[in-house]
Amino acid sequence: MSFLSATPHRPTVTEREARQVAEAAREQDWRKPSFAKELFLGRFRLDLIHPHPLPPDEAVQRGEEFLAKLRDFCETKIDSARIEREARIPDEVVDGLKELGALGMKIDTKYGGLGLTQVYYNKALALVGSASPAIGALLSAHQSIGVPQPLKIFGTKEQKDTFLPRCARTDISAFLLTEPDVGSDPARLATSAVPDGDDYVLDGVKLWTTNGVVADLLVVMARVPKSEGHKGGITAFVVEAGSDGITVEHRNAFMGLRGLENGVTRFHQVRVPAANRIGPEGAGLKIALTTLNTGRLSLPAMCVGAGKWCLKIAREWSAAREQWGKPVAFHEAVGAKISFIAATTFALEAVVDLSSQMADEDRNDIRIEAALAKLYGSEMACLMADELVQIRGGRGFETAASLKARGERAVPAEQILRDLRINRIFEGSTEIMHLLIAREAVDAHLSVAGDLIDPDKSLSDKAKAGANAGVFYAKWLPKLVAGPGQLPRSYSEFQHGVDLSPHLRYVERSARKLARSTFYAMSRWQGRMETKQGFLGRIVDIGAELFAMSAACVRAELMRTDGEHGREAYQLADAFCRQSRIRVDELFGRLWTNTDELDRRVVKGVMSGTYTWLEEGIVDPSGDGPWIADATPGPAQRENVRRPIR
Repeated sequence: MSFLSATPHRPTVTEREARQVAEAAREQDWRKPSFAKELFLGRFRLDLIHPHPLPPDEAVQRGEEFLAKLRDFCETKIDSARIEREARIPDEVVDGLKELGALGMKIDTKYGGLGLTQVYYNKALALVGSASPAIGALLSAHQSIGVPQPLKIFGTKEQKDTFLPRCARTDISAFLLTEPDVGSDPARLATSAVPDGDDYVLDGVKLWTTNGVVADLLVVMARVPKSEGHKGGITAFVVEAGSDGITVEHRNAFMGLRGLENGVTRFHQVRVPAANRIGPEGAGLKIALTTLNTGRLSLPAMCVGAGKWCLKIAREWSAAREQWGKPVAFHEAVGAKISFIAATTFALEAVVDLSSQMADEDRNDIRIEAALAKLYGSEMACLMADELVQIRGGRGFETAASLKARGERAVPAEQILRDLRINRIFEGSTEIMHLLIAREAVDAHLSVAGDLIDPDKSLSDKAKAGANAGVFYAKWLPKLVAGPGQLPRSYSEFQHGVDLSPHLRYVERSARKLARSTFYAMSRWQGRMETKQGFLGRIVDIGAELFAMSAACVRAELMRTDGEHGREAYQLADAFCRQSRIRVDELFGRLWTNTDELDRRVVKGVMSGTYTWLEEGIVDPSGDGPWIADATPGPAQRENVRRPIR
């Protein structure tokens, strides 16, 4: 890859080069089956998720015992109002979590951790996140993307022996990838790691370092220059946060998650032993993406907790508040919102539990399922919180502190809306998740026909690709014409009082329709397909809804066979599927009837200044200053605000 440099420290790359970097970081192979991948190909593989997989009894016992301890801690030691008021998690709370073993929930017992499954780790995050989303974020960033997870997958025995016991009990970790001018385009990563003897020397600035202000250990992504004996490329390192040359220059403040210890971290001539490099040089992005394959599940887990809380408050408030002679819940305009919250919470929990159990079993490749869970959970949780604020009316907009001061229950409805908003940006924004999932969804097509639309391929390569594509599509396309979804008795095992079988037939038919739509779009746009982000986003959103419907039905059947709330689970699954089907039908319609082309023309007009007259009649309170802060490497000019908790 060639890099042109406008400045000595900031690589500039073409769009094609940036895509090549992202493509090289992908997991290329599909060695295990994937329910979601098959769904996008038009194959509804219910056998991959039904009967619903279950955790072993020993894992359940260990998980439930910890949840009981964590619940007691949340109820007696966490003052969420204080965290919101002071914008800081008290040190004694963090110390208590350490003593409880919460830092090591996902770390193996042989390293001093609790060894919880993904299922129970997620349940723990949902629980603690309901007490304080800021604490949930701290624990998640530490274990899901911080030092423990990449070392668990890619670390050497020596690295695991050295760092995992610390992470399990005492040391907080953080993950540092983003830079002031680099977000989801890591090809432009500027932080450097220059080999020097047995060390690397790090220079650069990292932004939005969750846990970075209080961290003891950091996972840092930096670019190693190519040289003799060094392959170079973006590389991952474990770095001691207290090393000479590291300065936390600023603790960031946000609209939500006010207790989040998130900052700006500068590295100036920081020496890191080569023994602290995770994996080979150039493998940093692949390590980050692989870590996120299951790490992303922590975020929708906390969204499940938020949904449960929204449902509880909506139920209690709507029973107490009367309008026109009856509780507001029984007015259809409010009742529809409550139904949406209840049904969506049930489905979202089904998605997270199913994906997590599949991650624990390791029989399936869940990279798409985890990404869908993150995308769907973050979007739906925001909608549920917004509906709760609307149900509460003026009290939903009023802060908990103000409510308490005037003698009412201190319900932080507006806070949950603010706290959840970041989830649509964290760990891959909704827009980036759409593109990431879409790339995986069309992987089979690109594998057989990608050379046909690649401008760099020769005519002989294109001819070979054409022959391969002909064979693939001759077998694949006829299977999209008919399937079990058209047979009235398919999936009859889901008929118990409430009949869920029509919903599963709908999923099967829609999966085939989705695959046909994708094929048609690729035939129509070919190499321009990747620019059709509106279309790709709708394709992914349809897949997310179909996955959620499948998970909801499978979970309802599991609960029925277990004899616990089976009838009610069937009712909730039915309600969710009916709501979801309306959304899916609308999305299918918008695949081909939309304003995408018009929007592009309007954007060109906006950016060329055609509509600046529309901005007249206001004042801009933003103030002066650059849009993006200078991140030139060099010594720190600010006070170090790092605050390790000991």
